[in-house]
Amino acid sequence: MTGSFSRGRRYVLLLLLLCGFGVVLFRLVTLQVWQAAKLSAKADRQHQKTVSLEGARGTIVDRHGKILAINVEVPSVFGIPNALDSPLTIARQLSPILHVRTDELERKLRQERSFVWLARKLDPEQGRRLDHLSLDGIGVVMEGRRFYPKGALLAHVLGFSGMDGEGLEGVEHRYESYLRGEKRMMVLQRDALGRTVFPKGMMERSPTPGQNLTLTIDEVIQYIAERELDDAVGRAKAKSGTMIVLNPKTGAVLAMAVSPRFDPNAVSALNPDRWRNRALTDAYEPGSTMKAMMAAAAIEEGVVRPNTMVFGEHGHMTVANTVIHDHERLGWVSFAQVIQKSSNIGAAKTGMALGEDRLYRYLLAFGFGQRTEVDLPGEGVGLVRNPRDWGRRSVASISMGQEIGVTPLQMVSAVAAIANGGVLMKPYVVSEIRDADGHILRQIPPQAKRRVISQATARSVTRILEGVITDGTGTKAAIRGFRVAGKTGTAQKIDPRTGTYSASRFIASFTGYVPADNPQLAMIVVIDEPQGEAWGGAVAAPVFSRVGEQVLSYLGVPSSEPITLAMARK
Repeated sequence: MTGSFSRGRRYVLLLLLLCGFGVVLFRLVTLQVWQAAKLSAKADRQHQKTVSLEGARGTIVDRHGKILAINVEVPSVFGIPNALDSPLTIARQLSPILHVRTDELERKLRQERSFVWLARKLDPEQGRRLDHLSLDGIGVVMEGRRFYPKGALLAHVLGFSGMDGEGLEGVEHRYESYLRGEKRMMVLQRDALGRTVFPKGMMERSPTPGQNLTLTIDEVIQYIAERELDDAVGRAKAKSGTMIVLNPKTGAVLAMAVSPRFDPNAVSALNPDRWRNRALTDAYEPGSTMKAMMAAAAIEEGVVRPNTMVFGEHGHMTVANTVIHDHERLGWVSFAQVIQKSSNIGAAKTGMALGEDRLYRYLLAFGFGQRTEVDLPGEGVGLVRNPRDWGRRSVASISMGQEIGVTPLQMVSAVAAIANGGVLMKPYVVSEIRDADGHILRQIPPQAKRRVISQATARSVTRILEGVITDGTGTKAAIRGFRVAGKTGTAQKIDPRTGTYSASRFIASFTGYVPADNPQLAMIVVIDEPQGEAWGGAVAAPVFSRVGEQVLSYLGVPSSEPITLAMARK
């Protein structure tokens, strides 16, 4: 009996053990098989932190491959608040290195978070100083920061990118989808006590870098334009200035300068007005430079010929109960002289003979009142009202450059159409897009928009505009050894207080092309509110001459002036 009871207890004990092993085995299968993925993910969440870092942004170069914008690897510092024993002590140590106030750092380090950025994209020297500290709970990773090695050069065209690598202005913004690299995921890991955080190792996947852009801009031409424009704005004590250099045959922008300039490496403290690209955003009344397009329209329509005689009314003419004045008391002059001497009365008479319908049609044909479609953001449309909204004097006013708003880019594109035999080209600043290995992904060819005037008319207008330089208001735009065609402009600005033209605020401008017989450059210079002498021929034309002379020499364009040799007599 006793033996039987003993065997019974052994069986019960064995059964209990088997049940225990079964429970353990079931739990192991549950944890290792059925819940493995879930538990693994939970462990990763407890011990790992995934941080998104932007991939390498594409490089921007000028037409000769000179680097204008590039990414450099710089340190960024982060902290793990719940891994720190004394946030205040850490904050005090980091403050002089990061140039961030101690109380601000302490506030970040006391947050109930597993990860917090303390400072992004520091200077390399700051990174080295951080390495020497070797603080628990503080780590450093490398990120790409946009760097503009030429500083302020071409800043208004390039624009800049933000802290997260997104293009915010200029080419950086317009071509964001090409320049932006893939995001990369950096996995950070800490130990069981949460004391340290460090990169787990390799990135989870290799990011594809952004694509590279080749601009039509020539760094040397851009430098010349900016230097001469800054000098002119400074000497005239002007509010601002703009200069554009185009290849009239292709529409390629060789230089686009705005003064005052800014450094895209340091924009955080600047007013947004400082980085606005006035060359394509700001509309102004062009004044007498508009007479070149009016002349082209009138000659194309057969209203006048260069030798048609026009009576200048001795400098005084009444239109719609208002008086139009000339700076010279002209009598009978040829139409060519009307343009060369910049006669408002002669231009008004010609415009009225052309008529509002044809005048309006040619304004649109030359590209006014619409975007040029240049590949840059923020372009304005200017102001060209429909003829139904014109007043009795509007035709006369528009013919001499009033009651109309144009951007510098619109105006130089229109003048370039005359230089190009009457064909309007689309301006552009990016010529090629390449991948990281240098393979061409896309080439942007020149694009003709439309024919505006005939080649014969373009040649006639060119001869007239050459006379502006040799015998008219633009003599200071002359370039020795080259035939220059161009037109001066001096426009009164509207006084915002009175709504009438100001007697002291002007816009001085000059636009033209060179060599006149085979144009390689079309340029415009606009000086806003020069002090003292404000005539376009005195303020803007000399800038055209100085830039043109240097650029023609740089490009190796041969002079049209015959070479004479001095022979020594025996």
